[in-house]
Amino acid sequence: MTGLTYKDAGVDIHAEEDGINALKRMLVFSRKGIGGSMKGDFTGLIDFGDFALTLCTDGVGTKLLVADSMEKWDTLGIDCIAMNVNDTICVGAEPIAFVDYIALEDSNPRLMRELGIGLNRGAELSNISIVGGETATLGEIVKGFDIAGTALGFVKKSNIIDGNEVTAGDKIIGLPSSGVHSNGFTLIRKIIEKSGYDYHDECDHGVIGNLLLEPTRIYVKTVMDILKEHKIKGMAHITGGGLRNINRINPSFGYIIDDPLPISPIFDFLKTQGNVSCKEMYQTFNMGMGFVMIVSEDISEDIAKKTSGKIVGEVTDETGVFLKTENIRY
Repeated sequence: MTGLTYKDAGVDIHAEEDGINALKRMLVFSRKGIGGSMKGDFTGLIDFGDFALTLCTDGVGTKLLVADSMEKWDTLGIDCIAMNVNDTICVGAEPIAFVDYIALEDSNPRLMRELGIGLNRGAELSNISIVGGETATLGEIVKGFDIAGTALGFVKKSNIIDGNEVTAGDKIIGLPSSGVHSNGFTLIRKIIEKSGYDYHDECDHGVIGNLLLEPTRIYVKTVMDILKEHKIKGMAHITGGGLRNINRINPSFGYIIDDPLPISPIFDFLKTQGNVSCKEMYQTFNMGMGFVMIVSEDISEDIAKKTSGKIVGEVTDETGVFLKTENIRY
């Protein structure tokens, strides 16, 4: 079988970037008194006196189709909240509130109950309040259902983490993921389809569907606890785009990964079954590292221990992300 790519499966990340840039060029209006100059690549920042409010929105993607196949929806709410709050904390902001949006083909009380279980658990893990939401029955538009949400956070302006203090020699700390998290599922589903496996089948590590539905790890408490004691210079949530997301911290520098975290077993299975190249895997999935922090060398060992993370590399003057162990550059 020819090696599968995300583009083959139907998602062209470069075309998506072009589309996003085309959209952003049209968004020129800004309300007076609302700052637009504050940098926040993972979440939006709103000037609010001595503070900045943060807003970001995201969904769960086609992981929903795996949940449908397994008829197991009780972890998707965790994923929905995680994808938002993990972006929120990248600028040092504490998430405080969340609203959800659920679009349905038709009414389904069991589905809604299970989504509620996950949303409640995600709120608990993030220490946020779900303050509202919207449900719409859109049978003429939606087939199945979709769930998305928006997180509100806040941070003192003086404490915003924007990557500007990153410098060569800083260390990169990687925090382990809980598995695939909530991106790349269009490629995953194509791999499973072509492999002849079913989501209910077992591989060496367990039932495939259950492994894929492992909820996204929420990093809020870990990061907020570290920020009380130490200075973090930059952070990245490793989702769609994989290691390429690290460039968003400060593209003026380079990031060498020379001692990566162990690869989660599910990724080995997907890579083998889809004959997917290492370069494609590391720019589509988190590959076992769901979050990254950039810190000064003198505090890096202490932070790695406190977070159950690991020093995976360092910042350099040469731009781009270089995965040294695989000789791959992004």
